Amino acid sequence: MSLREKFTGTGIAIVTPFDSNGSIDWKSFENLIEFWIKGKVEYLVALGTTGESATIHGEEKQQVFSFVKEKVAGRVPLVAGIGGNDTTEVIHGFKTFDLSGYDAILSVSPYYNKPNQEGIFQHYKALNAATPLPIIMYNVPSRTGMSVTAETQLRIAHELKNIFATKEASGDFNLINQIIKNKPDDFMVISGDDPITLQMIAAGAEGLISVVANAYPAEYGEMVRLCLKGDFTAAQKLHYRYIDIIASMFAEGSPSGVKAYLSEMGLCQNTFRLPVWPVSEKHHQKIKELMKTV
Repeated sequence: MSLREKFTGTGIAIVTPFDSNGSIDWKSFENLIEFWIKGKVEYLVALGTTGESATIHGEEKQQVFSFVKEKVAGRVPLVAGIGGNDTTEVIHGFKTFDLSGYDAILSVSPYYNKPNQEGIFQHYKALNAATPLPIIMYNVPSRTGMSVTAETQLRIAHELKNIFATKEASGDFNLINQIIKNKPDDFMVISGDDPITLQMIAAGAEGLISVVANAYPAEYGEMVRLCLKGDFTAAQKLHYRYIDIIASMFAEGSPSGVKAYLSEMGLCQNTFRLPVWPVSEKHHQKIKELMKTV
C-alpha cells in the first residue's frame, strides 16, 4: 500500500488516558483503540499534541508506542509523534525509539524558539537526512508561535523527499491554496483543523488528522469520506451537525475538551497531567447538552 493510500482519509490524533493518580490507564487505552478501529478511521497518530506528548517522556513514550502497535496489530497504519524545538534531540528520538510497526512520523515545526524560515527548513532538512520513516511535517502556528510559510513548505516538499506530507493547521487559506497549487504531485496536504476540513478537501487536501474523531470516529470519518468522493451535499449535513461540538472541544483548550466527551462516554477518565486541566464545570455542562444533539 502506498503512502497516499495509507494516509488518505481520517487519522486520529489519539488521546492518552490517565488514571486519577496520573499514570497511563492502559485498560482504557485498549478500549479506546478498539473503539477507534471499530469506527473505521484510516489511521492513528500516537503522541501528538492531543496525546499530551509534552508530559510523556523517555521510556514512557516507548511504552506508548509499543502498546499502541501491539493492540492495533496491523489493522490500521500508525504514525508516531516525534517533534520538538531541539533538532538534535528529535534526531536522537528517531535513532533510539523502536518504531517497528509504524508507517510514518509526525513532526511538528519547532516551537517556542521562533526560528526564522531558514531555520525551520534546516531543521526539517536534518530530520529528512536522519529519519527511519517517512515524515509528515506539521504547521500549527497557534501552538508553535511561528507559521511555516507556503514558500518554506513548498521548498520542503520539492527538496526533502522523506517528507511526504504536511499537516496544515494554520487556518490560512491563502497559504493552503498556494501549497496545494504548487506542490509536487506526490506530496500530500492533510487538514489539521477539524472545523475547516470540508473546505480544505474541497480545495484539494486529502484528509484529516482529527481531534473530534477521538469521540466520534465513525461519524467524522464518514464526513471525510463523503468529501473525498465529492459528495459535499451529504458531507455538509455531518459537518454542520458536529460543528458546535468541535467548537466546544477547543473552547477551553485541547485535549481538555475531547476528554470531557470521552469521560461522558465512559471511555476514559477526565484526567490530565499539569499544566493541562479539565474544562470548567459550566463548560462541561454545555458539553453534556451538546452530546444530546447528535
